[in-house]
Amino acid sequence: MTYQQAIADALLDIGAVKFTPASPIMFKSGILSPVYVDNRNIPYHPAAWHKIIAGFESAIQAHAITFDIIAGIAVGGVPHSAALAYRMARPSVFVRKEAKAHGTGQQVEGGNVAGKNVLLVEDLVTTGGSSLRGVEALRAAGARVDHALAIISYDMPEAKAAFSSAGVQLHTLTTFPILLQVGSERGIFSPADQAIIRAWLDDPHAWREDGQ
Repeated sequence: MTYQQAIADALLDIGAVKFTPASPIMFKSGILSPVYVDNRNIPYHPAAWHKIIAGFESAIQAHAITFDIIAGIAVGGVPHSAALAYRMARPSVFVRKEAKAHGTGQQVEGGNVAGKNVLLVEDLVTTGGSSLRGVEALRAAGARVDHALAIISYDMPEAKAAFSSAGVQLHTLTTFPILLQVGSERGIFSPADQAIIRAWLDDPHAWREDGQ
């Protein structure tokens, strides 16, 4: 089993994958999906969480990523960015979806990132919109952002293009096609389930029209 398969296996073990074709989930991008990876319960499962944080450390070493600060995207990326920063003894900040209307009014919270090389951490990447808005906020605050880590992505071409256009290298521990393969081999997804999911992966934007 490859490391990507092991991460997918761990996500399946903790019940992070929700398959609900009769009640599709709408992503922030407006895409309807019959399947969703809910990473919010990962910290409830220490063994899986440890594997994920260790995976981030391995990715940093494998890609020779250098950085000064680790930043998490609120809210999903924050537990993982904080845990990774703690493990690596690095400063940690987080990026709000938007600046608060009260208080300091800052979008980047936790410390000054100006002139610093910041590594972004996200839990899940679909189209890449929320991650790249975080990149924009960090750059607006004076940071340099060249790399991003994520637990899993849906491996959408538009996300790859968006990260490339923004000049950010995305490194994921696994992808949804790999998770589908592992789940199918384990009997979690039936042949009918697999057909629905593959139809969605082939064209997420048109899936509702064709799949409902």
